[in-house]
Amino acid sequence: MERQLNDYYRLPEDWTNYACCDQMAGEPGFFRFGPEAICYGRYRNHTMARAASIDLSDARKDVRFEDGLVRLPIDAAEVIDNLRRERYAKLPVPGSDGVFRGASIRKAYYAVRQFLPVPIRRHLQRVYFSGWRELPFPSWPVDTTVDSLHEEFLRLAMKARGVKRVPFIWFWPSGARNGMIMTHDVETETGRDFTSQLMDLDESRGMKASFQVVPEERYEVPISYVEQIRARGFEFNVHDLNHDGTLFRDHREFLLRAAKINSYVKRYGALGFRSGSMYRNQDWFEAYDFSYDMSVPNVAHLEPQRGGCCTVMPYFVGSVLEIPLTMAQDYTLFHILNDYSLDLWKTQIALIQAKHGLISFIIHPDYVIEARARKTVATLLDHLRDIVPQQKIWLTVPGEVDRWWRARSRMVPVWDGHNWRIQGRESHRARIAFAVLDQDRLVYELPVD
Repeated sequence: MERQLNDYYRLPEDWTNYACCDQMAGEPGFFRFGPEAICYGRYRNHTMARAASIDLSDARKDVRFEDGLVRLPIDAAEVIDNLRRERYAKLPVPGSDGVFRGASIRKAYYAVRQFLPVPIRRHLQRVYFSGWRELPFPSWPVDTTVDSLHEEFLRLAMKARGVKRVPFIWFWPSGARNGMIMTHDVETETGRDFTSQLMDLDESRGMKASFQVVPEERYEVPISYVEQIRARGFEFNVHDLNHDGTLFRDHREFLLRAAKINSYVKRYGALGFRSGSMYRNQDWFEAYDFSYDMSVPNVAHLEPQRGGCCTVMPYFVGSVLEIPLTMAQDYTLFHILNDYSLDLWKTQIALIQAKHGLISFIIHPDYVIEARARKTVATLLDHLRDIVPQQKIWLTVPGEVDRWWRARSRMVPVWDGHNWRIQGRESHRARIAFAVLDQDRLVYELPVD
């Protein structure tokens, strides 16, 4: 637990030896930690539930305080890793199976996908996603279980040590309340040819973004196209290998494809990657050579591969920084939910802001050519342009999130005898914040610049 809390908060170096987790045995499963946080792992002397539900054992009632230590009946580090890495998704979840969810059906779909008219694709996808509203976990439309658990574990540690206020390094540079990025996945030649117009739309609202481009089979990627994107201050990243939906189907084949992906990353001088259709297996990420990945949704009820990392913060998977997708995709909103309003996006933004997380979008050039969709995206960009300065959001690009999060991971708060200061590269951008116990509730205090 201590490592996870320090990685998340960047606490002072003397914040060690304050927690004790009992040795665990048995098979992992679902339980609660408090009234709302559904967890997956092992809970001492309890038989775990095989599916997430509202009727789960609550491990928080077995927390004990002994000699300045908080004793947990769970392995907190295991629980956090299980949620972030979606290990809970290996168990069946009610509503997640069915004839349309098998591997053979997915393979057949991707074999003919490029030949299917959009209305037929849309119909098949709605059938595929039927029942998504009944999924009990992760929590739709934003799941912040990992972030809430960190808050709760820090609260318990402070209570055990008898302190009311502890410094940590704030999540975002210059005291920003949240981070925000815009990304564009280019799926077809038509989308590629619309790239310049989408950059015009972004720039007209003061936005820069990253473009993820498929390097093989889908369309040509001339060097002039890459240079055009970068010359205008946008980022260029790699999107899958050929976007056929099978990147993670077989480990041996994956390693061969990962080697090719790494070669394209090197060829283009890219730092980031996103897999096609958000397919992923985080336990295989060690084969990648790039710096950051953007393939893991926060909650994946409406993605081909269900699950979700249950956090709105970036996190490391080995040496790769995972920058999760926290907002509904444009295709999902327009073609699955048939919604051309900003209501869902605004709801998600508010939930992410409450945890000071990263607001991350995917807008496809392929799906905003149509006038109605383009108008909705323009309205979204107008809204973002308004709230960024008003609500002190750090609007940036994925590569800068990667740079910041890596720098922050090496920073340390130190007491100089008078004040807390921060040591480490780029510390001039960092700010000291405080976690404060307010009537047994954890709140954050961030000094105003």
